[in-house]
Amino acid sequence: MLSIYQYNGIMGGMNVDSLLTENVAPPGLKGLIVADTEVGSVRGDEGWFHYRGWNAAALGRDHSFEAVAHLLLVGELPDHGAEEAFRAELGAARRLTPEAAEMVAALAQTDLPPMSVLRSVLGMEVDPRPTLDIEPGERRAAVIRAIAITPTVLAAVNRIRSGAEPLAPAESLSHSADYLRMTLGKSPLPEHARAVESYLCLTADHGFNASTFAARVITSTGTDVGGALAGALAALAGPLHGGAPGRVLDMLRAIGHPDNAVTWIAAELDAGRKIMGFGHAVYRAADPRSETLKAVAIELGGELVDRALEIESRILGYLAEWKPNAVIVTNVEFYAGVVLHLAGLPQEAFTPTFTTSRVVGWGAHLLEQAANNKIMRPSARYTGQLHNGD
Repeated sequence: MLSIYQYNGIMGGMNVDSLLTENVAPPGLKGLIVADTEVGSVRGDEGWFHYRGWNAAALGRDHSFEAVAHLLLVGELPDHGAEEAFRAELGAARRLTPEAAEMVAALAQTDLPPMSVLRSVLGMEVDPRPTLDIEPGERRAAVIRAIAITPTVLAAVNRIRSGAEPLAPAESLSHSADYLRMTLGKSPLPEHARAVESYLCLTADHGFNASTFAARVITSTGTDVGGALAGALAALAGPLHGGAPGRVLDMLRAIGHPDNAVTWIAAELDAGRKIMGFGHAVYRAADPRSETLKAVAIELGGELVDRALEIESRILGYLAEWKPNAVIVTNVEFYAGVVLHLAGLPQEAFTPTFTTSRVVGWGAHLLEQAANNKIMRPSARYTGQLHNGD
């Protein structure tokens, strides 16, 4: 292989790295396998995804958040005793230290996004030692602590910014019910708690998405749990990743009557804007998360659900004509926005709710990466110019 100096002599100022085409990843790493995992996988062509081999959509319908989290973190669905023990472990870990509670109260008065507040608190509340230097049990304890305090912090920020006092965790409640209670300031209706729990189960993990990949890359350096999760949080905060459910509600409000759907969508597409709630980087068949949440929304019922169903139908019909050779499906964000709204959550709490769920998947991948670690060090293809001279 020629050295860079030989390239300079032979090619002058040409872009020589463009000649190296071996092992070049596709844009966005789309479809590229970068690691082995036992946590889960997405089969987009089939419209199916799983957690450790278990149908994730079925888990979202039939199991508790604690059971799903136990499966992802421990590797097996728990029996009743193990599930209750895990529920108690999470409940006991949800309370913040006084120092962290003071930090949340102070940061909630600033313009920092809730995810940024959580990043700061993770640094205070989670074991700061590098994962490289601690035992597997200590890593697991750090992950559990991060999962447990996430809803406490995010609910407190929401309460403070709405002019109310934050509520302390209730250890006896399930993780999802307590999150909803701490956010709303009152005990939720059972059907609302279950709806949110289904959402949390369905979004706990989803393959090597941007935030999960970020968590694994950072973990591969051997850094602390809080640092790896902070990077994942930064990725999830991006509107192309975790911010769409709220934007779906905005879209439904803007459309109003279903008769306006096609005109509104056509104008958005003509302007080059994305249609939130539709299309997915992986799915070429129905998104099973969307299908499950659609059923949850129908169970909750009401005018918004009826309107969303009709608007979805009209948008899909238009998109099929707009790009007849493409498969554009309704993604999880469309009915997530509807379900979370009907459960009483304010729109600004939608992405924090996603975080309360996805931190479990991040934790599972983090533990897997740390257990058999090799630092991730890919290469980049230089596309600029090379110049002669010193």
